[in-house]
Amino acid sequence: MTDVVLAAGCVLWRRSGGLEICLVHRPKYDDWSHPKGKLKPGETPLACAVREVLEETGYVCLPGARLPTVRYFAQGRPKVVSYWEAEAVSGGFVPNSEVDRILWLPPAAARNRLTQPRDKTLIDALPHNLHHPT
Repeated sequence: MTDVVLAAGCVLWRRSGGLEICLVHRPKYDDWSHPKGKLKPGETPLACAVREVLEETGYVCLPGARLPTVRYFAQGRPKVVSYWEAEAVSGGFVPNSEVDRILWLPPAAARNRLTQPRDKTLIDALPHNLHHPT
């Protein structure tokens, strides 16, 4: 049995006129995805998700609703990624070795820009009130 890789991340969002989703570009894989990363020993999935958002985007976030868990194989090992929706509350992006660019896009454009189909379903799972604030 291969060890399962545990990871966590967020669908990071903000309001700038309308709802915008943050996507990260990872030069190592030349892909667009949601900020995420592996859990450190003893770290909870939610703590990991918040840490990864800060490390990859430079934004402090306020996590909200839990989103679907994504399961797939990466380098021959099963990977399980827990996700939350999270609002960007402060900070700013500075390029780094893991992430060289970010984009803030409306949900439909973000969905189209994502590299992996499995990541697109997370935008579809955002709570309805994010798309249509009351």
